[in-house]
Amino acid sequence: MIFFIISVIVISLIGTLLHFLYDISYHNKVVGIFSAVNESTWEHVKIALTPTLLWGIIDGLVYGSNPNYFLAKFISLLVIIILMPALYYGHKAIIKKEIFILDIISFYIVIITSQYLFYLLLRINEVPFIIQYLSCIGTFLLFGGYMIHTLMPAKSFLFKDPLTNKYGYKGHSEEFSIIKNKKVRK
Repeated sequence: MIFFIISVIVISLIGTLLHFLYDISYHNKVVGIFSAVNESTWEHVKIALTPTLLWGIIDGLVYGSNPNYFLAKFISLLVIIILMPALYYGHKAIIKKEIFILDIISFYIVIITSQYLFYLLLRINEVPFIIQYLSCIGTFLLFGGYMIHTLMPAKSFLFKDPLTNKYGYKGHSEEFSIIKNKKVRK
């Protein structure tokens, strides 16, 4: 249980930092691969996926010998990809407006749920080898998809920055940052 709590805290802290790291790094493209480069739904999924993938180094050392490890990791990553947009668009559809604090709460709910399922799946009876094998492949495919959608975002509402109506790196341009700063000063 203590490892679960530590994982939630570490992933949450790193994810929160990743929301701002692209700006802090003066829009470094390499940093942008792993951090949010705009305000699209995908970029918010990414700031939960990145630290969960990084945490995989730690939990892999601790739980990697567990036969259900890749199933647990695959499901924990899949939960982030599905639950983050579901919560965001769900509360937006019900309330009919953007409420910043709900976005933040959703982020932490997603991380807690993802990590909780990870630890639950480690405790179930050993799954058949084919499930373990497919989960391992699925984990690597999710990581590959993560990289592809980061570098070449699809022209979909999930990847479109609602503030600039652009995708990927272009969704967070210097021009927009300057306009935003001028509005704040007035």
